[in-house]
Amino acid sequence: MTLRRLLLLCLTGLLGLKPAAGAAQQSSQLKPAIDSAQSQGIFLVFPFENAGASPRLDWLGEGLEELTIQRLSAAGQQVYSHAGRVAELERYGLPGAARFSHATMLRIGADLDADYVVFGSFTSDGQSLTVQARVLRVHPAALEAAVQETGPLTLLMELHTRVVWKLLGGNDPKYSVTLANFTKQQRPLRLDAFEHYIRGLLANDDDVRTRELREAVRLEPEWPAPSFALGQTAFSRRDCDSAITWFSRIPSSNARYVEAEFTMGVCRLLQGQPDKAEGLFTALQDSLKEDLVSGADLPEILNNVALARARQGKVASALPSLRRATELDPDEDDYPFNLGLLYLISNDPASAATSFREACDREPESAEDRALLIYALEKAGKKEEADDERDIAAEALGPNGLPKVKPDEFEKLERVTDELDTTTLQLELVSAQAPAVTADATGTAAAAAFVRQGRQQLSAGKLDTAEAAFRSALEASADYAAAHRGLAEVYRRQNKLDAAVQELQAALARRDSAVDRTTLARIYLDQKKTDDARAELERALKIAPNYTPAKQLLERLQPAKPGGGSR
Repeated sequence: MTLRRLLLLCLTGLLGLKPAAGAAQQSSQLKPAIDSAQSQGIFLVFPFENAGASPRLDWLGEGLEELTIQRLSAAGQQVYSHAGRVAELERYGLPGAARFSHATMLRIGADLDADYVVFGSFTSDGQSLTVQARVLRVHPAALEAAVQETGPLTLLMELHTRVVWKLLGGNDPKYSVTLANFTKQQRPLRLDAFEHYIRGLLANDDDVRTRELREAVRLEPEWPAPSFALGQTAFSRRDCDSAITWFSRIPSSNARYVEAEFTMGVCRLLQGQPDKAEGLFTALQDSLKEDLVSGADLPEILNNVALARARQGKVASALPSLRRATELDPDEDDYPFNLGLLYLISNDPASAATSFREACDREPESAEDRALLIYALEKAGKKEEADDERDIAAEALGPNGLPKVKPDEFEKLERVTDELDTTTLQLELVSAQAPAVTADATGTAAAAAFVRQGRQQLSAGKLDTAEAAFRSALEASADYAAAHRGLAEVYRRQNKLDAAVQELQAALARRDSAVDRTTLARIYLDQKKTDDARAELERALKIAPNYTPAKQLLERLQPAKPGGGSR
């Protein structure tokens, strides 16, 4: 998990991109929808509480959350997906379906740079249903009045549409969309199909999940959501034939189209069809270049298209893509590792050793990274360096900790990225479509907009413009922790570690965070300050006892080195 995997936004209709040939047309199709949408900011939706209905309706908690996300997205609003919210809660060791106080929801919303938090409840006597929803403003903090609708349970879809329409109107007095027009923006959906879909998403058993989702497809064959979920389920089992079948049903106008195309490309690599994989990845790149700010320089796509080309013998055209992927994601060791493999294939062991050393710096505990570094050094005639690395490996991994390197199996070692981080896509769309923020804008809302611009530039590898955006955010609101966090990442990538530490400390002084303390610990380790790193990780786990990255990093530091003190 990298620092870039911070959020997943659901921008329905905006992430659906045409294949390359239709990219320009798709771009022009997006603009009217964006211009006509009265976007109010970014929404974060929590599950609705079952406040008295039968336990048989517990599925409605997540169901109303998902339906609210869909309704807001269809109306042109920017909304965190259910997966994005759950992923962020998991970072703090919090269960995705837990009930939270207003203060906790406010803090989570602030950490995610959301503008509004939506939550609610429902009751039912088995015949009628009452749904209540509220908006919690993040900047400045304020709780809006509740909106409520009651009607027959069988008319849940119509009832919920009215609730969301009232929410938007109550949240913004200038919201002028009529209920009739708002309803036209929504996709008609059968209640029974929706119930099967939600039950499928909630199922822990693959067979149950597949059965529920297939029933949703049967009832609503033109609805892409259950087909996408079935594709994900099949891909998780590496059943690529079934996954491709389901993902092929996702239309190019759908929000999940990019992810579907990417995963089909991964399947083609796994099936030994690199030519088809290259076609899918390059078409995806071409489409994205027409619509996004940074030209679709997404490291996951760059990595996989490079591997597809290399497997066809086109190593020279693969190398630049991997170099760019390595630059864009400074945490992931897979990209320099793959780059090192391609250099070995190109009979350039010196360059391979440089890449493998970078991979080792990013993931010091990887025995495979270390073994390939030693192999490349030996091939480059640097025996003393190779011996030094072997001694380091023996101390860290044990005398038999290194795997044997077999040059005829290099292709099996290549690391395919099987999950697309949609963060970059959506941050760029937010930046591209949002009104420009003036340099003299002030307040937390302006700071949040500057931070989004900074993150978009950071994801594109444009460190200078990212730094300028984060500094503008601090000028707009001096206490905005996310801006300090962004500057810390800029400085870390520039290897200005002392400055990065100062910015993270400034962010922590404004809002304590297990994530920030873990990042600070990583920087301390880069500075050979082991004790300081351990202290930060212990503090992180006091905040979030189940935060996996902190637990894993602390385990690496145990037991402490004899003698104490920073290394």
